Amino acid sequence: MIDKRIEQFAEEHTSNESPFLYKLNRTTHLRTFYPNMLSGKVQGKFLEMLMYMLRPKRVLEIGTFTGYSALAMAQGMPEDSFLYTIEINEELEDFLHHTFNEAGEGKRIKLLMGDALEIIPELDEVFDFVFIDADKEQYIDYYEAVFRKVVPGGFILSDNVLWGGKAVFDNKPPDKETKGIRSFNEHIKNDNRVDKVMLTLRDGLYLIRKL
Repeated sequence: MIDKRIEQFAEEHTSNESPFLYKLNRTTHLRTFYPNMLSGKVQGKFLEMLMYMLRPKRVLEIGTFTGYSALAMAQGMPEDSFLYTIEINEELEDFLHHTFNEAGEGKRIKLLMGDALEIIPELDEVFDFVFIDADKEQYIDYYEAVFRKVVPGGFILSDNVLWGGKAVFDNKPPDKETKGIRSFNEHIKNDNRVDKVMLTLRDGLYLIRKL
């Protein structure tokens, strides 16, 4: 949605990825069908910076993909913190375990395989920060499932809330993912339990603070 020249300019003025994240970025583009699902350099650095600022002890990610965003967050998290990440695609399981172990984060990142809506209620944890980046049709369901497990003053960050502009501009008839994102955006806009700001970084991020 953002002009490619502006995206390139932002990348050029952002600190470089760690060597491991650079390698993972390249591997994702070479080995997966939808590499654009990767957070990438600018958003990854933004996630890392958020962790440095917020200093969360417990983080939950819904939607792991190839592990880039989880590792970007881990880079900025305190040493005594812990990150749970949920992925439904079983074909990625061995790759993710190998990736997290190779990055030296195997003990601090817990990979949970399966349906997030079944896993979240079983987690005996409260979270300071949650990153939602999974099935767009179920964003509201993920949000409500995790909301009670977020500490007061904690944050939820949701990715792809502009959805390539389709969340903003008319798209008739809208596809299921677009409907899901539009419904989620309205849900957050009208939720008086939270403070919120929508950011136009990359494909749109909704930063939400639980009151």
